[in-house]
Amino acid sequence: MDSVTGPGNLHVALAKQEVAARVRVDGFAGPTEIAVVADGTADPRTIAADLVAQAEHDPLAACLLVTAEPGLWAAVEPLLAEEVAATRHRERVEQALAGQSAVVLCDDIDACLLVVEAFAPEHLELLVDGAAELAGRVANAGAVFVGPWTPVSLGDYAAGTNHVLPTAGTARFASGLSTLAFLRTVQVAEFDRAALAEAAPTVAALSAAEDLPAHGRAVRVRLERP
Repeated sequence: MDSVTGPGNLHVALAKQEVAARVRVDGFAGPTEIAVVADGTADPRTIAADLVAQAEHDPLAACLLVTAEPGLWAAVEPLLAEEVAATRHRERVEQALAGQSAVVLCDDIDACLLVVEAFAPEHLELLVDGAAELAGRVANAGAVFVGPWTPVSLGDYAAGTNHVLPTAGTARFASGLSTLAFLRTVQVAEFDRAALAEAAPTVAALSAAEDLPAHGRAVRVRLERP
């Protein structure tokens, strides 16, 4: 089977769109994303470092901090400024953080989950007490990184999660690249006379409803045979 897979910039995505009608493509990845859900147990320096790590990918990267702790951003903000000032790709990071990044303050952890489910991030990092339990409730994310010792950058290089993940909210219906992207199914049906006779009324009713009488006749002539 012909397949074109893997990440790339805007030119790669446009090239994949050009060939999508002729070969299988894994998706059209947009700018990278991270959502960090954090509570009072999270280390502010870790949060700041993770936001910068994602922002250095692209000026269009989206970096969200989602929390129910009003004081957490006050602790993270000065450390984030330090991390930005010290990073090599400062200009790129500043553009990403200023452009399409945000801090979202929620009422509680359930509301935090509702926010990230709506966002459907490419990468979701859970820096909360009970992170494993919360991970089990996540439906919309490309990849979930559970607990303080599992940064997204580990997934980029060494965790074993695929680095080709859905972006721009497509995690609501798409998955990351896996071996399944290179497999296809062939569906096979085999009925005997008795099974066809049992299904015949259904075929007759639906073919009549669609005004496709020859479909029904193709079943009926078989059953009329001695």
